[in-house]
Amino acid sequence: MTDDSAVSAPSNAAQMASASYRLPALDQGYLLGDSMRGVRFLLEYSKAEEVLRSWHVRSTIVVFGTARAHEHDRGQAGVWYAEARRFARIASEQGGALRTDGCQRDNVIATGGGPGIMAAANRGATEAGAPSIGFNITLPQEQEPNPWSTPELTFRFHYFAMRKMHLAMRANALVVFPGGFGTLDELFEILTLQQTNKAPRIPTVLVDEAYWTSVINFRALADHRVVGDEDLALFRFAANAEEAWERLQVSSAINGRGATPVT
Repeated sequence: MTDDSAVSAPSNAAQMASASYRLPALDQGYLLGDSMRGVRFLLEYSKAEEVLRSWHVRSTIVVFGTARAHEHDRGQAGVWYAEARRFARIASEQGGALRTDGCQRDNVIATGGGPGIMAAANRGATEAGAPSIGFNITLPQEQEPNPWSTPELTFRFHYFAMRKMHLAMRANALVVFPGGFGTLDELFEILTLQQTNKAPRIPTVLVDEAYWTSVINFRALADHRVVGDEDLALFRFAANAEEAWERLQVSSAINGRGATPVT
């Protein structure tokens, strides 16, 4: 006797191929949809957090600066590159990033992961034999990671906000070399967090006072009473790598403790 139902049953290929049948974790269309934006935000936080913990990274020194400076540039851009490279090497050798005994690593160099000053800082850390972090961002003109950040600590973010949070949340100090819009954005983000007590007061050093005072009239901000005189004490200037490191060493944050979390 023939089982007519088995013979006439249609294929379930359409059901198997349907987007609704895919496991949610494997459904890229669903994961990249508007409703999952919060989940994607969480993923960008938790992935980097998990990896950094596994490397025992307790605190960082964040280095910002222009992506347009290169090693062999003539003039100031080449000087900035050389100073950033030297600063990162000094900080990595003396700040606690070289720990290999299973203890927490402190003052690990962290950058935005791209070229220019970021590459110089990651390079200096590498030359010291220390790990360093690259927090890259996905851009329309695709940014590629520089070759100096530790591969296992080279991250990529879609959301600027989450990238900024990771840059800020472990920072024991901020060292800012000359730069443009992106550098200014990151600098004022950290200064605002400190001014409003949303983040701890950490030593913030601007390298090359002549550059900074030519592009920003900090004194005028206080004179116009849009910031307080005390806000100008949130940062100091340094002329070179050695002076920048000296400025940081006066802080207990650099000398043996982890970063206070951003609230």
